[in-house]
Amino acid sequence: MSAPTSQPTELGRELRDLAARLAFDAGELIESMRDEVDLIGDTKSSATDVVTAADKASERLIIEGLLAARPNDGILGEEGGDVDGTSGIRWLIDPIDGTTNYVYDVPAYSVSIAAESSRGIEAGVVYEPKAETMYDAIRDGGARRNGSTIHTTSKADLATSLVATGFGYSADRRRGQGQVIAELLPQIRDIRRFGSAALDLCFVAEGIVDAYFERGLNPWDLAAGWLVASEAGAVVGDLRGSDPSPEFTLAANPLLFEQLAEQLRTLGADQLP
Repeated sequence: MSAPTSQPTELGRELRDLAARLAFDAGELIESMRDEVDLIGDTKSSATDVVTAADKASERLIIEGLLAARPNDGILGEEGGDVDGTSGIRWLIDPIDGTTNYVYDVPAYSVSIAAESSRGIEAGVVYEPKAETMYDAIRDGGARRNGSTIHTTSKADLATSLVATGFGYSADRRRGQGQVIAELLPQIRDIRRFGSAALDLCFVAEGIVDAYFERGLNPWDLAAGWLVASEAGAVVGDLRGSDPSPEFTLAANPLLFEQLAEQLRTLGADQLP
């Protein structure tokens, strides 16, 4: 994936509209499954990394909808719904980003769908069904929340900045992340941990928080929110001058990005297990 650089296209609008429709339908589906007795069906990387029947049903709905509309596209899904394509477009799907929140009915989970080409991310949507909030972006076409244009904050003072983050699933990584937070917290206004990376990036885009960082994001966690944040004016990258990746993701308005990156480099935030 690479950052957007040119003009919005009709293809971008088409991809965005398809993603938005399917994200909404998937959100309706997972809300309708709320009362199922056995929400937790399995675990992934650790006992704390859960996957539900709703994750699988949501991904199935999205993949079926994508293939019906665009049968030659490729797909990369969090729950293993991978499809090889020939069109040059690949979809990255997180059917429920923030599954632990979903299981506990904490209102901070989302459906994230992005489409990428050889140029980078062309379109992305993040839908928060509990709040009925749709974030969307087209490559070089701006970012929106429920149809209204959004922008990052313009705060330049790190000491008064509200920063979001997330934690990994392994005990060793969490221990290190806790140490980073302990050192960083006196240097900023406060920390927020919402539990959905896709929403965290959209919250930067909307100005709910001034910055967000996390180590260990997967492409499906990152893609749609990255585009939304970038199109809203955020700088999104790692701590070493490259694109965001599983190694590290930092998103902040341009006045804060390097200030926070310097602090996180000093704390070794991207060198944890």
